[in-house]
Amino acid sequence: MNKGKVAILVVDMLNDFVTGALKCDRGLAIVPHVKKLLEGAREKGVPVIFCNDAHLKGIDHELKLWGDHAIVGTKGAEVIPELGPKEGDYIVPKRRYSGFFHTDLDLLLKELGINTVILTGLHAHMCVRHTAADAYMLGYDVVVATDCTDSFTKEDYEYGISYLKGTYGAECYTAEELLKIL
Repeated sequence: MNKGKVAILVVDMLNDFVTGALKCDRGLAIVPHVKKLLEGAREKGVPVIFCNDAHLKGIDHELKLWGDHAIVGTKGAEVIPELGPKEGDYIVPKRRYSGFFHTDLDLLLKELGINTVILTGLHAHMCVRHTAADAYMLGYDVVVATDCTDSFTKEDYEYGISYLKGTYGAECYTAEELLKIL
């Protein structure tokens, strides 16, 4: 992994994705790994950035496909209690799959001097994938914490990870491995 400046991106670890409207049973299994990675990253001064769905009811295009979820101001749009956010973390609301699409994530990363993003969260084949795509297109190195991301099915997860590695050259590590590198 490039020893430049890194940030952890936490994609859609929200109540509606883990236990609510678009519940992902597999998402529960990654919570302890994400928590451990975030705690270790914070101790080492690595920025933690939550990229959270924050939809406008009745307006957002995504809602046509997925139904109401992560509506601004609802409990479903909040980060699960086990993960924070904590003081000093950043929150970037998003209305599409990618954490970059029409958000200020790129500006925030540039102002923090970040050149490598470590991706965690849901779903490896959708929101994590599209965030990785934009990160790559904007010149960031992409790393995936493999035990800190998942999808609705094992097949979707494996497809997502394979795609990230093959298309964006994403390096893959477990949370434990990353904590030794950071």
